[in-house]
Amino acid sequence: MAMKHYPKAVEGDFPSMGVEGCNAWLDDVAVSNDPDKTIVSGFFKLEKSDKPLVYDYTYDEMKCIFAGEFKITDGEGNTAAASPGDVFYFPKGSQITFETESYGIGFFCGQRREGEG
Repeated sequence: MAMKHYPKAVEGDFPSMGVEGCNAWLDDVAVSNDPDKTIVSGFFKLEKSDKPLVYDYTYDEMKCIFAGEFKITDGEGNTAAASPGDVFYFPKGSQITFETESYGIGFFCGQRREGEG
């Protein structure tokens, strides 16, 4: 089976997440072909906003921060100052709040179907 290559994927236009008062974008780039254990990966971008992005995970996801910075807070009040090179695991059922004073970009890999994020 042949590999798939997505050149310069991070340079594309990210679709808006459509959250009022929040400058957040997300783009699914690569999707596995396994119908039972689908994996989706892509990019998440957040710019300084009037409101934070509060996201309820209905699937497991890993996110690697590779540009900018985030303040990430979970539903239990644990907070991390996220910078390039940091990796996070967000388990199914968690509520995560993303904020930034400037911007941040992360690469994600989640166990969900395309477009469900």
